Amino acid sequence: MKKATNKTLTRHASLLTAALVATLLAACSTPGTRVVLLPQADGTASAVVVRSKDGEELLSKPYQRATAAVGASGAPVVDQADAAKVQAENKALFDMRPPPPQRYTVYFELGGTTLTAASQQIMSEAMAAALARSGSDIVVTGHTDTKGNGEQNDVLSRRRAQEVAQLFIERQFPAKRIEAVGRGERELAVPTADEVDEPRNRRVTIEVR
Repeated sequence: MKKATNKTLTRHASLLTAALVATLLAACSTPGTRVVLLPQADGTASAVVVRSKDGEELLSKPYQRATAAVGASGAPVVDQADAAKVQAENKALFDMRPPPPQRYTVYFELGGTTLTAASQQIMSEAMAAALARSGSDIVVTGHTDTKGNGEQNDVLSRRRAQEVAQLFIERQFPAKRIEAVGRGERELAVPTADEVDEPRNRRVTIEVR
């Protein structure tokens, strides 16, 4: 019997959620493999492929279940598990799940790395959350509006992300637990034409997880 393997999991899926799926492999009342796909904490889609020697099935909905008994022929049998029962039977594992990520967005003045006045308060809230969350890590993603060319905006978005990351480091948050990346103008919060000054696109998103 081949074990289940992930087909698609979003980057926000926690390691513990994956561990819960793996642990449920042993939940069969008869020898074999059983997989129950758990929902992601942030509601994003995920899926897992369950394979046996004679076929495979894709689980793509929360609490879908695939069962492949030892010696049985054909692909795994898929049905819908009862969410409350799964949670009750695996309470200790569910209790171990980390809290969902906390997300913040800060905005910048045109053309630079200066935070707007309102974003100063948001930064304080994000810092407090990161410092209070034991073992947390942070993903900081910089963005720009469409003013300027793409190469310049890539550089600017990275600078913005690095500036925000540095603010966390100055508050004694471990630098090795911060990832800072820039997306330039490729992921606009508000779609616009080229060369448009849109304050809502000049931003950094902060995910504390």
